[in-house]
Amino acid sequence: MANQRIAIEPVFHALGDPTRRAVVQRLARGTATVGELAAPFDMALPSFLKHITVLETSGVIRTRKVGRVRTCELRPAALSAAERWMAQQRSMWEARTDRLAAYAETLLRQEQSRDE
Repeated sequence: MANQRIAIEPVFHALGDPTRRAVVQRLARGTATVGELAAPFDMALPSFLKHITVLETSGVIRTRKVGRVRTCELRPAALSAAERWMAQQRSMWEARTDRLAAYAETLLRQEQSRDE
């Protein structure tokens, strides 16, 4: 079963860079060529292609090459796997903080009842 899951570590690594996050945001609007994706960034194309490689290796995007044009598209499944993990973590921590708040309220009520 673990082999069938999408590894989220590479997804978080890919999303850890602002350039790659900007690429993902752009691809959320639809497919784009590498040239279109690279245009807003002040870097050499070989450097930008390293970002594309990280995104593709992580499973966040898929590329296909037709002739000399490489087109990129978003693969939402990788992002969904990371989102599910974050939702599980959020749920766990919210439950913990709720229990802590309830405990603090109990202590406060006990203290107030002693003061009366």
